[in-house]
Amino acid sequence: MAEEMKDLLQNNAPEHTEAVTETAAEGTENAERPRVSMPAKEDILYEVDVHMNTSVLYDYMLRHTYTSPGGLIATIIGVFAIIFAMKNAGVLYLIAGIVIILYLPWNLYLSAKRQALTNEAFKKPLHYIFTKEGIYVSQGDQVEMQRWENMHQAVATGKSIIIYTSKVNASIFPRADLAENTVTVIELICRYMDPKKVKIRQ
Repeated sequence: MAEEMKDLLQNNAPEHTEAVTETAAEGTENAERPRVSMPAKEDILYEVDVHMNTSVLYDYMLRHTYTSPGGLIATIIGVFAIIFAMKNAGVLYLIAGIVIILYLPWNLYLSAKRQALTNEAFKKPLHYIFTKEGIYVSQGDQVEMQRWENMHQAVATGKSIIIYTSKVNASIFPRADLAENTVTVIELICRYMDPKKVKIRQ
């Protein structure tokens, strides 16, 4: 279970090899950390079960990649290669440009699909609880908590609300799971996170 939780909750976003949020370390480090208890019922502002699938992961990966320097540089190189090919009738540059532009999203899709199909932890939902202090995430008997003041940034895509807990770790809240409570979650984020860190457009 510890290995599955680590795979599920540890996200190395630039490499897109794991899932979406940070959790406790294993072994002795995990033993030294105080056990996180679930919040009292009266402290719960909102709770939701989050289901990860190919579509949600792919949407997150696209957003993260194309707002990062590496993704932007690759796209620019591809565009310039196509422009150069059109001006100079260079077929090889045209092919190279198209390959560069199409390869990245296709590779991200394959990565998202692979994670959704092979990661055993994705077969169970993550349970999130919003409180005034922060956000709790649990699966089975594993519980972690991230305080609002330690969160890095909140953004949104057409499919999800994303809270980065660091530059490379994130919690993803699919709009499909939030449904009519999407606005509620956005309001909680805006209320408790530093306004400078919230980059959400509904």
